[in-house]
Parts: sequence; C-alpha cells; structure tokens
Amino acid sequence: MIAFLDGIIDLKSAEHIILNVNGIGYEINISNSALARLPEPGQQAKLYIYETTSMYGGGVSLYGFLTLEEKDIFMSFKDNLKNTGAKKALDYTDKAMKSLPDFTAAINQKNLKLLISIFGFRSNTAEKLVVALQGKLDKIKLPSAGKEKWSLLTDNKSIDAIQALISLGYKELQAKIMVEKVITEYAGTELKIENIIKLALKQL
Repeated sequence: MIAFLDGIIDLKSAEHIILNVNGIGYEINISNSALARLPEPGQQAKLYIYETTSMYGGGVSLYGFLTLEEKDIFMSFKDNLKNTGAKKALDYTDKAMKSLPDFTAAINQKNLKLLISIFGFRSNTAEKLVVALQGKLDKIKLPSAGKEKWSLLTDNKSIDAIQALISLGYKELQAKIMVEKVITEYAGTELKIENIIKLALKQL
C-alpha cells in the first residue's frame, strides 16, 4: 500500500495531477483546494495517498492529500458516512478544508447553518454529517497555527446576512469577507441583519 508519493508535477488538470516519481507517472485525484496550493508543473510535491480498487474491475485509483490532517478528514467522511465513496468524500473534504478548525467546531456544536452557508453543504448532508461525525474529529490533530477563520460569522444574523448578499449576486467568499469586516468594525454593537447588509454594501 502506498503511504505517500514524492516527485515532480508533470501535469495539473481540473480533477487530478500526474506526478512523476523516478520516471513513473502516477495519476492522482485531488481536491480543488489542494490543487490550488500545489506548485506549478516542473516543481516537486509530496502527497499522502489513499488508494481504492474499483468493484467492477476498473483498476486502482489514487487520491492525494497535502497533509495528514486533510487525509484524516477524508477518511472520516469515507468511514463514517453510509454510501459515501472516495469521490464524494473528496468533494466533502474540499468543502471542509475551507477552514478545518471552523468545520470541526461546526460539527461539535451541531451548527447546521454554518455547515450550509459557509461550507456549502446541503441541509440534509449537514444533518448527516453532524450525526455521523460527533466525537469522530477530536482525534484529528489540527495545525498548531490553525484558528477558526470564520469564527466571527457563526451567529445566525451574520449567516443570514451572508446568504442575503449571495442572493444579490455576490460570490460566497466576497460576501463572507464583507460581513466579517462589518462584524469586526462594529464589535460590541447590536446590529440587525438589514444593518449588516447595508454596511457591507457600503464597502463597495
């Protein structure tokens, strides 16, 4: 079983890379977030590997992760959620890696709104995640410098304001940054949802 591969990136595409390890090219499936953090072709990279064999004779597929924590999250999805294959687990991992500390906190606190609005899970999926992963993420060692990226945006008003901005046509990340600036600037002030939205739009 392959634990990790260390080699030169030969090709990067939307869903996988080809890693040249001593003249052998390995096609490795990878999440969008990990793909964005990888160096360009021609440079060296190390990926922790999960391999799976197709039930229908399709051969072995490799899935790559930049950190062991990322692989652990992937395995948590795959092992604890029923009917979740490697590709679906990789998609869930991509969402969770937006902020691993926030994702872990959302699961432990059973914060469905955060899982839906910040991480982009569907409501039924968020409910399944909370049930299936309770107490299962505590063993995953978060990076020592890891902090909750969206810790200011976990209350219902902030989440509703983000969703309102998205409905107005703003990108998800842009909406989160806009609301976070308002919450930070007006810390300690009681703001209504409409006030948060108006102040966020004034930033433009």
